[in-house]
Amino acid sequence: MQDQADARTGRASFELFVRARSDDLVGLAGLVTRNWADAQDAVQDALVALYPRWASLPDEPDLNRYVNRAVINASLKILRGRRRSMPLDDIEWVATSHHSPDPADAVVLARQAWALWVELPPVQRAALALRFHQDLNYAEIAQILGCAEATARSHVHRAVATLRTRHSEGEQP
Repeated sequence: MQDQADARTGRASFELFVRARSDDLVGLAGLVTRNWADAQDAVQDALVALYPRWASLPDEPDLNRYVNRAVINASLKILRGRRRSMPLDDIEWVATSHHSPDPADAVVLARQAWALWVELPPVQRAALALRFHQDLNYAEIAQILGCAEATARSHVHRAVATLRTRHSEGEQP
């Protein structure tokens, strides 16, 4: 264990970690903040705060959970500091899994999904992003969000139920 901590003491190991995980972290933050620029800011804020303590952070896999939590917290902090309404113009980076011969269909579905997604409360967005974007289990989600496992399950369940209901009703915000 000490060898792993020693391997993580230098600037080079931090830079390697950032190169390897930055796209994934920005994607996670983007799902929470609903905005690409804010997501980049959240990741930068989290990494700047973590760098001075880099050598003392936990080893893998706890390191990834710790960094994910820092990114989620930074994302939620950004959300608390800005107004509630957000334009839906910045959704190009939202990935879609819909396969259609007509690319316009995928764009329409992505816009509809994004319109439903942005209406979820920030903690529910964070829980869904951790569950389905990061593929974490409920115990890991609870640890990152700083809540009980049952609460993490509840956040995911309520968010999925809300999305299903709104989708089936054809609701657009």
